[in-house]
Amino acid sequence: MAGTVRVFALIIVVCQVRLIDASFQPALVMDMAKILLENYCFPENLVGMQEAIQQAISSGEILHISDRKTLAAVLTAGVQGALNDPRLTVSYEPNYIPITPPALQSLPMDQLMRLIRNTVKLEVMDNNIGYLRIDRIIGQETAAKLGRLLHDNIWMKVAHTSAMIFDLRFSTAGEISGVPYIVSYFSDSEPLLHIDTIYERPPNTTKELWTLPNLLGERYGKRKELIVLISKRTTGAAEAVAYILKHLRRAIIVGEKSAGGSVKVEKLRVGDSGFYITVPVARSVNPVTGQSWEVTGVSPSITVNPKEGIAKAKSLIAVRNSILKAVKRVSDIIKRFYAFKDKIPVLLNHLAKTDFFPVISEEDLAARLNYELQSVFEDPRLKIMTLQGSSDKGQELDAASTTPSSFVNLNNPLFKLEILSGNIGYLRFDRFPTPTVLMELEDKIKEKVWQPVRDTENLIIDLRFNTGGSTEALPIMLSYMFDASSNTHLFSIYDSIGNVTIDFHTLRNIIGPSYGSRKGIYVLTSYYTAEAGEEFAYLMQSLHRGTVVGEITSGMLLHSRTFPIEETSLRITIPVMNFIDKHGECWLGGGVVPDAIVLAEDAVERAHEIIAFHKDIPALLQEAGDLLEKHYTVPEVAAKVSRQIQSKLIEGLYRSVIDYESLASQLTADLQETSGDHRLHIFNCEIEPESLQTIPKIPSPEEVGFIIDALFKVEVLAGNIGYLRSDMMEDFQVLRAIGPELVKVVWNKLVNTDMLIIDLRYNTGGYSTAIPLLCTYFFDAQPLKHLYTISDHSERNATKVMTLPQVLGQRYGSHKDMYILTSQITGSAAEAFTRTMKDLKRATIIGEPTIGGALSSGTYQIGNSILYASIPNRAVLSAVSGKAWSVSGVEPHIAAQASNALNVAQKIISAKHQKKKSGK
Repeated sequence: MAGTVRVFALIIVVCQVRLIDASFQPALVMDMAKILLENYCFPENLVGMQEAIQQAISSGEILHISDRKTLAAVLTAGVQGALNDPRLTVSYEPNYIPITPPALQSLPMDQLMRLIRNTVKLEVMDNNIGYLRIDRIIGQETAAKLGRLLHDNIWMKVAHTSAMIFDLRFSTAGEISGVPYIVSYFSDSEPLLHIDTIYERPPNTTKELWTLPNLLGERYGKRKELIVLISKRTTGAAEAVAYILKHLRRAIIVGEKSAGGSVKVEKLRVGDSGFYITVPVARSVNPVTGQSWEVTGVSPSITVNPKEGIAKAKSLIAVRNSILKAVKRVSDIIKRFYAFKDKIPVLLNHLAKTDFFPVISEEDLAARLNYELQSVFEDPRLKIMTLQGSSDKGQELDAASTTPSSFVNLNNPLFKLEILSGNIGYLRFDRFPTPTVLMELEDKIKEKVWQPVRDTENLIIDLRFNTGGSTEALPIMLSYMFDASSNTHLFSIYDSIGNVTIDFHTLRNIIGPSYGSRKGIYVLTSYYTAEAGEEFAYLMQSLHRGTVVGEITSGMLLHSRTFPIEETSLRITIPVMNFIDKHGECWLGGGVVPDAIVLAEDAVERAHEIIAFHKDIPALLQEAGDLLEKHYTVPEVAAKVSRQIQSKLIEGLYRSVIDYESLASQLTADLQETSGDHRLHIFNCEIEPESLQTIPKIPSPEEVGFIIDALFKVEVLAGNIGYLRSDMMEDFQVLRAIGPELVKVVWNKLVNTDMLIIDLRYNTGGYSTAIPLLCTYFFDAQPLKHLYTISDHSERNATKVMTLPQVLGQRYGSHKDMYILTSQITGSAAEAFTRTMKDLKRATIIGEPTIGGALSSGTYQIGNSILYASIPNRAVLSAVSGKAWSVSGVEPHIAAQASNALNVAQKIISAKHQKKKSGK
């Protein structure tokens, strides 16, 4: 249809053009149309052309054009615009005499050889680079005729080169049949490759072009480097060669976009007039891309001025030749030095399988290597850099040490000690000295540092200006942060060069008082904190010994070495050591993220705020534990959780807590981890939260209708199937108040259905007081049914929940089928209703597991803070097993996506109906 519309537009343009001789116009149009129909290589665009012509000939407005060349221009614009093909042109050439050149294969041998000599140039350049220029692609028949001469005089001279520059910049003529011949020399003999599909319109045939199984002489193959040069003059068969080699990923194309020629174009006379129409009579479709080089041309991989093509090709070959060597060098360095020995085999295997064909520069190679390495194992320390982008960060394993004189001079700004208000010690040092220096200055440090801060309540260690120093000093400095009698494992270092792992522990022979392991330590950092300063901050975090406040550190300490990659300007930085904390985690560099992120200049003030907050944490944790033991439904679990919280406090696991929000998050995680109960939850709230246990508001008569519409959606589906959707469980008193109207507008529509679907997929819960009432409708009046038992945390007060002896309206009874639809958000009272009906085998549950919420949770304020604890305060026991309901939610009988649960229920009902109908 689209083709018909385009052609109709074309014909309208043509038929609105009228010559002085009115009888001439229809014949011209009909002849042009006939030529297009019989010769144009996109016949699908000409559907309905004959009918459109007949209609268009008799169209209204007539444009009078007496000049035939002007007419040809108008016709050209119309044809090209209608069919969107710039190759279609109409010309008026009354004296044109078509000249058909003789077929090349019919020429004498001497003329053929002279033609070849004029259109082919070759050379073996430096570094064994072959250069082959072809200005005309000869057809396969001509190639077969000249086969031995071409092989001996041309191909043999370049076939043994290690790389080739194939120059098609000046190739303006040729035959498509020669394309497989050329492409085959740059491919392997097996497998044969489908390289092009040619459709020719006049014979209406389609021919697939494949690489050739047999060739005279040896192939160049697909492994040696091949660079194809093109220009805007490159056209026809040469474009086909370039396009195919590019999309077979066999060659890199260098130059400028080619001409965008055609497979075959013919100039055909329009009837007996002096008008000619040029028509593409064949077209190419590449099997890889599904597209063609025709009209649009071939886009180069690298765009350069064609005059610079050879120089660019040579430099590109040099880069390409260095790739394998560079990859081997990278692999060798990784194999020898990489600190993660278990990752080496998979990294090397991945590099060996990586395709580097798209790489056309050293920058590309670095980017590709980095991408491939990180895709296997994310380690930011392992990276390839160009010489311009590299630095010496991480190359030295140990920075220069501080001199004794600078460290001992307390007036030097590199060292500062002060006792702040609130009995807070403040210690700043801007460089970590070597162990030798520390040993030499032990007495001075004891006198000037550790004795003055010994009796402070908290200590601020300022590393905002610390640019590093000796890693070996860390065990000594850290030993002062723990009890003198402890033998704490601080960290380990694995050295890949020596293949040894060294463990570092606190030292027992330090001189001077230790600060101990209980008092608060606050480490200040900035973007300038580097190397050993970063390690100290990282360790204080991982050892749970301090709170880090400030900016993310520089990430300069990589424990790496940098190696050049020979014959390139690339370098590889590789971690040769792994810094391992006491949990077995390796620090991969990238900077230490503080517990409290603030600007460096605000770090001291923020540290004071956190110190004040930390003073309240022990009391808050104690209060949380007391509330748990008082209210949680399982007393022995509550006692265990309370003890665990205090243990984690002593171990320093709450030092990373910096405000109420982070305390609530940490405490929630600890409660849930120890108890296995995800219903335990701590949250912070500036205003007192509303509780669901508050007395519900009884609606006025005017509000009843709105409430029913909000709570329930009811429908009777085909097959007399009732459908009831409820998105909230309302309180018993509210349901009793709206009962008469509810029975009238909702229940009476459902009670006489043959089966019922209750949709609780969007019901997150509500009041549990109405559950007995709702359940009662689905059981017989006598005997009363035991639904579940509610017990408080002491298990002394247990209440059996039963069905009610009387309800308003008619019961649904205990025999008709029920289906309950659930989702992952079905919770609280809705979940309790579902679980009850499942336990008592009264309903089939379809959908997703429910949320696992508590039937009854209390909300309790922790001390006088803005923290609140949500604690399940009553256990629910199954009426069948007598065991407490699981906290993991209700598993459906039939699992289904929530969105599809209704469809599944209807299919099950239909299947049961069909089975019953057939009497099976």
